[in-house]
Amino acid sequence: MAVVIVTETQDGWLEAIDGVEVVDPREYLTDPVWSNRRGIKLYNLSNSYRYQSLGYYVSLLAEARGHRPLPGVTTLQDLQGLAAVQLVSEELQQIIDKSLHPLQTDRFTLSVYFGRNLAQRYERLSRELYSLFAAPLLRFEFARSQEKWRLRRAEAIPIAEVPQEHVPFLTESAKKHFEGRSVSRPKKTSLRYDLAILHDPNEDELAPSDAKALEKMIRVAASVGLAAQLITRQDAGRLLEFDALFIRQTTAVNHYTYRMARRAEREGLVVIDDPTSIARCTNKVYLAELLDRHNVAAPKTIVAHRGSVDRLGEELGWPIVIKRPDGAFSQGVVKVKDQAELNSHLESFFTQSELIIAQEYLPTAFDWRIGILDGRPLFACKYHMARGHWQIISHDAAPKDRYGKFETMAVEAAPRKAVAVAQKAAALIGNGLYGVDVKESDGRFVIIEVNDNPNLDAGVEDQVLRDELYRRIMEMFLRRIERKKMRESDA
Repeated sequence: MAVVIVTETQDGWLEAIDGVEVVDPREYLTDPVWSNRRGIKLYNLSNSYRYQSLGYYVSLLAEARGHRPLPGVTTLQDLQGLAAVQLVSEELQQIIDKSLHPLQTDRFTLSVYFGRNLAQRYERLSRELYSLFAAPLLRFEFARSQEKWRLRRAEAIPIAEVPQEHVPFLTESAKKHFEGRSVSRPKKTSLRYDLAILHDPNEDELAPSDAKALEKMIRVAASVGLAAQLITRQDAGRLLEFDALFIRQTTAVNHYTYRMARRAEREGLVVIDDPTSIARCTNKVYLAELLDRHNVAAPKTIVAHRGSVDRLGEELGWPIVIKRPDGAFSQGVVKVKDQAELNSHLESFFTQSELIIAQEYLPTAFDWRIGILDGRPLFACKYHMARGHWQIISHDAAPKDRYGKFETMAVEAAPRKAVAVAQKAAALIGNGLYGVDVKESDGRFVIIEVNDNPNLDAGVEDQVLRDELYRRIMEMFLRRIERKKMRESDA
């Protein structure tokens, strides 16, 4: 993807940056050459971003041409009035408080140039703000009130407003940015589009894909024309360099995975897991209501609050299973045998959520996991319970006994009713990639969970299909990207 800087400035610092094209805004807006070019990542460093200025039109027309502008029009709108303040998450607020706490003043202005600030101590805060507001040059104003620092104003600043004494640092930051992984590298002509695979190299053994599976994804992606690249949360500011985002780390709504998915979708990337699927799958209260409304078979389930827990045993029969709404990988799920044991767990559960899930206990030797991609079954696995445990993962066991064995089989060999109910449940969530957990009990097949971020590990879920499993996923990305590009060209 070619990198283009649009700016009126004639300052010499641009000459120090290799591998980029520099063009004046008027030329970019009016020369037909730019209307016809494809595959451009555009950095808009115009002298003004105000409504209907040249800078505004640069971002607007860049989007219409299928180029990738920073900042985009959506970002410019987010940086108006109180909109930016409302985008600050709880996690970012904690970083703001920690970074600014030592200051002796009650007002502070932070300048962020390509994700960096002159002071090293604000590096993390600058990076987080840059990932949230994708613009090359940013300014943030903070105020302290009642011992809390709050973001009061955020703006994308035109290059003309960068103080002269900051220009050397701006030059250094730009060089570092463009000389790093953000500048496109030559690639085979067959690799038509760019795919970012978000992962966390520090995530433990519960990561949804192991290193070998990630390697396979990158290799298979290239075979279908996708240049796939692993990214981490530190690369959030680079999202617009890609055509698609594939999230391969554990997701949650109050987490940067969700925020990155939202931003990628908003900027027009193809996204799996899409933010809607993350929101729906990661909350068991929502899922319970959804399955019940659409008459999808599930264990008998009660959504309970503090005032209704005394009747759970009577209505479900002991033992029962209680679940935290946002638990993952069997965490936040407890089997209790009586009211006393239930009461011993409730305080910690209600500390985190006003509602909990209670379900009848269905003892089985294994759970089915049916992988669904774009509405169609992809793989089928039996996950057996861990030794001496009632779940497939025993977090308190020794490593060798932590997981039960698995059996992967062709989808055609799995029970048709299990596959059918999995497809029905996944269709209620969306058309992405899902792992649907199904229990087989007394001839019934019931839904336990729909996971938006299912495991794809080398030698497990891919044991039958091998590379074909990843090829089907990458071909799905390719189809969606091409459909999107076609719609853009027809617009």
